Amino acid sequence: MTQNSPVMSGSPHDGPQYSGPQAFGLPPVPPTPRPFWRRTSTVVTSAALVAALFGGVTGGVVGALNAPDAAVGAVGSPVASQTSDRSALDVSAVAAKVLPSVVQVNVVTAQGQGIGSGVVLSADGRILTNNHVVSGAQQVSVTLDDGRTVDAEVLGTDATSDLAVVRAQGVDGLTPAVFADSDGVAIGDQVVAIGSPEGLRGTVTSGIVSALDRKVTVPGETRRSAPVSYQAIQTDASINPGNSGGPLINAAGEVVGINSAIYSPASESGSAGSVGIGFAIPANQAGQIADELT
Repeated sequence: MTQNSPVMSGSPHDGPQYSGPQAFGLPPVPPTPRPFWRRTSTVVTSAALVAALFGGVTGGVVGALNAPDAAVGAVGSPVASQTSDRSALDVSAVAAKVLPSVVQVNVVTAQGQGIGSGVVLSADGRILTNNHVVSGAQQVSVTLDDGRTVDAEVLGTDATSDLAVVRAQGVDGLTPAVFADSDGVAIGDQVVAIGSPEGLRGTVTSGIVSALDRKVTVPGETRRSAPVSYQAIQTDASINPGNSGGPLINAAGEVVGINSAIYSPASESGSAGSVGIGFAIPANQAGQIADELT
């Protein structure tokens, strides 16, 4: 089997540039005079496909797909619905319901600026995103659905699950998302992804759940950190740089996962987009970790 040396982004790493599967990073905040830097380190894959995390402004994480293992199933308090809605997908209705609960996460690190996405957990501004979105951030702000940008603070991070919770400052009356019981998700379910791919806030894409319990393994935040593995929901909904931390949503407008990784071969220019193989952290796991972080 050919080994892939992925370009990675997410947390600070040093190392040479490599061609290969493009790690999803936070795209630069347009317009910005500062370059968007990406640093890489090698990783040996255990399968032909490579899952590349998207979200960090520097350094990063990339992972290998393994055979399906047992699913993660704990349910945290943000999880409300216990059933999966398999009615026909009305994308416009889902978008209208969930867009107020999705934010853009803006970060500044020592290496540059970048953006990711986040999901509103509470009316007073608690927001769930990926750890690699805020890793190394010196400043964090969020852009709300109504266009306001407000300062935010990081309440807690968990590198082992690639999840983090931030709080938007000076806000109230936000619309919390409803989390589904992700154990009820089935292959073939129709889903919608919402986020800020390439800085295009409020972008909506749709697809299906293409696999379940897909084991995704990514390196830790630093070269010496232990790899991180989780059981992911696989989707063919288009996911691109900046979607990181945004929701994967079922036909009922409930969050079934937090978008966190894709497989995407790099182009000669070193950038790449969705090829229809994306991965989301299941809502049950995300809800449990969110409780623990706040």
